Amino acid sequence: MARPIYVRFETPSDIADKALQLVQVASETGKVRVGTNEVTKSSERAEAKLVVMAEDVDPVEILVHIPMLCEEKRIPYVYVPKKQRLGQSAGLTKSAASVAVVEAGDAKGLLEELASTFPTLKK
Repeated sequence: MARPIYVRFETPSDIADKALQLVQVASETGKVRVGTNEVTKSSERAEAKLVVMAEDVDPVEILVHIPMLCEEKRIPYVYVPKKQRLGQSAGLTKSAASVAVVEAGDAKGLLEELASTFPTLKK
């Protein structure tokens, strides 16, 4: 299956797992914004420290603007395969197309690790 147009690079599974772990810890001990509207707002305000997007979003137009916005604001971003797992990691019973980590809480080291690997993922 071809990647959606908003997926600009392939995220290795170990990085995707770390991103889901970060979202889970940050939702419990820090602060996250869930949903594309909230992610857009927190990114425009440069509050987001990392944006996590699901690759299986339909319609794809929901997330097309997020990577460009993140690059404009210099916010690192990664992709995870399933929106259902992203929603569960954020503490929801429903799926989530995108999540912005605003405060990492106890996962500050994990956030720094993911943010530092972002430039190498993008190449």
